[in-house]
Amino acid sequence: MTHILFKEFNGFLNSLIAYIVIGVFLTAMGLLLWVFPETSVLEYGYADMGTFFALAPYVYIFLIPAITMRSFAEEKRAGTMELLLTRPLSDWDIILGKYLAGLLLIIFSILPTLIYYFSISYLGDPAGNIDTSGVIGSYIGLVLLGAAFCAIGLFSSSLTTNQIVSFILGAFFCFLLYAGFDSISNLNLWSANVLIIRQLGMNYHYDALGKGLIDSRDLIYFLSLAMLFLLLTKLKIGSRSW
Repeated sequence: MTHILFKEFNGFLNSLIAYIVIGVFLTAMGLLLWVFPETSVLEYGYADMGTFFALAPYVYIFLIPAITMRSFAEEKRAGTMELLLTRPLSDWDIILGKYLAGLLLIIFSILPTLIYYFSISYLGDPAGNIDTSGVIGSYIGLVLLGAAFCAIGLFSSSLTTNQIVSFILGAFFCFLLYAGFDSISNLNLWSANVLIIRQLGMNYHYDALGKGLIDSRDLIYFLSLAMLFLLLTKLKIGSRSW
């Protein structure tokens, strides 16, 4: 597994994907947080990172499928998937190696945003007047969200030999599972089941972590969702149908 992990991660670095993803993410979030007046914390007047954590998932809905779209789709298109499977590696070694490489890249894209926290904390009146526990919870939520999105993107890549199709499927599934259940719950059809439907979506659990309360139910939800899509990927790869 470690061989696949290092191979995939080096592949990201050598193909500029890592730099593009981190650069796009930091540029987009920097503009939204500091420059655009509709979302700028300087215009908002409060020392918090609510804008960052509210908008980051929507940026990741597009960036993470872009990271994972080539994981299996390109291997199958180029005919190297068969060679990979002939090595003394289990399907899980291949899947987890690719998954952890993508997750590491996601974590590296998040780390530089800590400067936003220190900057906003310094700008507070008095300095340091920021909800640190809420920020920590939101960062944990963002990492877990990225972990779930990465598993979804990997599964999408296993379904096709076309990277563009993989990207579209991954972005669609991520959006559906993040915001779709909230929209469905707003339909006047569910009455007393509205909360249950909202709890099926990632946004509910992500918001809960953002309040600074680290509930085991939210952690289990994200980890279970990631494992579900990794298992679906294993079933698809194990079928050898491509």
